[in-house]
Amino acid sequence: MGDTPPAANVLTDRLLRSWLRCRRKAWLDRHGDATKRRWTAHRNLMLDDQQRCFVALMPQKPAHGQAGCEAGAAGVVGLRLKGRGPGGVLLEAHPPLLRRVSGRSRWGDFAYQPVLARQGRRMTREHQLPLALMALLLEQEQQAPVRDALVVGGGGMGRRPARDRVGMSAGLRKQLGDALRKLRLDLDRDDPPPLAADRRKCTLCSWRGLCNAEAAAEGHLSEVSGIGAKRREMLKELGIHGLQDLAAADPDRLAEQMQRFGEQHGDVARTLVAQARCQRDGQPERLQDSPALPELTGAPGVLVYDIESDPDARHDFLHGFWRLPLRSDGSWDVNAARYQPLLVLAEHGEQRCWKRLDRYLRVHDGWPVLHYGETESLALRRMAERQGVPERELTLLRGRLVDVHARVRSHWRLPLNSYGLKAVAAWQGFRWSQEGVDGAHALLWWRQWQGDGQNRRGNTNALGWIFTYNQDDCRATWAVADWLLRQSPSTSPSQRQSGDGGS
Repeated sequence: MGDTPPAANVLTDRLLRSWLRCRRKAWLDRHGDATKRRWTAHRNLMLDDQQRCFVALMPQKPAHGQAGCEAGAAGVVGLRLKGRGPGGVLLEAHPPLLRRVSGRSRWGDFAYQPVLARQGRRMTREHQLPLALMALLLEQEQQAPVRDALVVGGGGMGRRPARDRVGMSAGLRKQLGDALRKLRLDLDRDDPPPLAADRRKCTLCSWRGLCNAEAAAEGHLSEVSGIGAKRREMLKELGIHGLQDLAAADPDRLAEQMQRFGEQHGDVARTLVAQARCQRDGQPERLQDSPALPELTGAPGVLVYDIESDPDARHDFLHGFWRLPLRSDGSWDVNAARYQPLLVLAEHGEQRCWKRLDRYLRVHDGWPVLHYGETESLALRRMAERQGVPERELTLLRGRLVDVHARVRSHWRLPLNSYGLKAVAAWQGFRWSQEGVDGAHALLWWRQWQGDGQNRRGNTNALGWIFTYNQDDCRATWAVADWLLRQSPSTSPSQRQSGDGGS
């Protein structure tokens, strides 16, 4: 924000929010080596969402800082709040927006309330407690109580943002005091708090590279595919503290022990041990001998399908197809593959989008449609249903859709901590053209390309970057599918040499 960094002993709203997400993240934000911090697109997306929500809430341009408050502006940004909290602890907060409300303050016959924008569909402690901190300091600044704050979300794409009021109750203020005391204790540690039990959210964190390296080095239980926070705590209770412990466990005895946590946990115990051993030994394990992709036998070609989405807007803005034909000798002609992006603009409507998709699929009748994960299948089928496609055609469409991820999981156990496309394709040697890019980058580029709306486009290069990333995801999906085909006992020699190693 261009502000002077707070003193080392000051607790800020940003540190509090980091701590609510992950105790370790807050410590690293304060003490970590900044050179090991990675830029993520999520921060930019958050700021973009915030801007959209605030403009929808208050179309007029806000005023800035103390001068804006003294003038009684309807909205104020850039006010830096300082003060003291429970026990005299130094506090600081930067409300992204202050909104004028009725009341009295030192500035006149009005007062202000802090406003936050949220991503996602619900409000959490990550919104409530930082707002409580802002309210505490704002009360000291304006010399008037803050009775409630505001959380807005879901703005943009022509929709009004949802508004959730957060009452500054005694209970919330007590929660804030407790959280600040715990935050200070964590920040005063010489070493960072332990790795998070559930590390699925780490993909959003700028410190993920550092923590991933530590997790791999110590054989953290979260490194075993299939283990989340709850199962990790169960295993620790049983004396299993890392990957090596799990790999060395007796699967039958562990299944019996885990039954006490629920039958479903006992049922997966043997699978978890087998997965840990697979990762320890670094060797894939075949789970069944049948062909993983029988739909490709006799097909004239395949369509590899991947979409890019804006989840908050519930808008799939790109449907990408990688068209791969079959040679006359039965091998896959990778050199003749062609990429076809179908861009979906909100102003065109879903009906036009479906017509284009349906036409493309009909031109390639008999070609299986490969995708990785259920997102593409669900999006396409639900769109077809909304467009009134007859049940017979829906059945045919469902029969063409082949989830490569599901086939990997059913046919192989891999020495990987994730069965996601990035992990499995990289294991096969595939390299993305744009290093470090993910779906969040694609969404950010989409918004940058959209610019200010239908008649004004922003960054013209961004669309090309999106297409490149989407095509790479299609090619990565094929790299995994190609590996499955080459492992199949019934695959012909020509099909085992498709000519595409994925890179």
